[in-house]
Amino acid sequence: MSNYEVAMEAAWLVRDVEETDDAIGVAVSEAGKRLNETDKQYVEVEPGVTGCPACGEPFDAAFLAANTALVGLLLEIDVFNADSEEHAERIAKSEVGGALRDVPLEVIDVFETEGDDEDEEPAR
Repeated sequence: MSNYEVAMEAAWLVRDVEETDDAIGVAVSEAGKRLNETDKQYVEVEPGVTGCPACGEPFDAAFLAANTALVGLLLEIDVFNADSEEHAERIAKSEVGGALRDVPLEVIDVFETEGDDEDEEPAR
């Protein structure tokens, strides 16, 4: 059994905002609050980035129209004692998806990590 870090992208809808920076702040805060309420504070939440189609430079993954924003979030979780990458993906989506109901999630990266930490609790 191996340990993995799983990165997922989430699409978060924010209403009644006028600027993308505000929308990003609200999205990160709301996602963090919902994860903390379900004892999932070990999930890291960060604003997502996307590449510019013209130049390739990264910029914030947020689109604002009519005071409503769609914000891309990056969620990272460590999964312990998984049988495979696919098993780690299923565990991560189950853990995060249970806390963030009705939020679209997509696994974007999975990689095996070192298993040195004996004090860590396995994700269920």
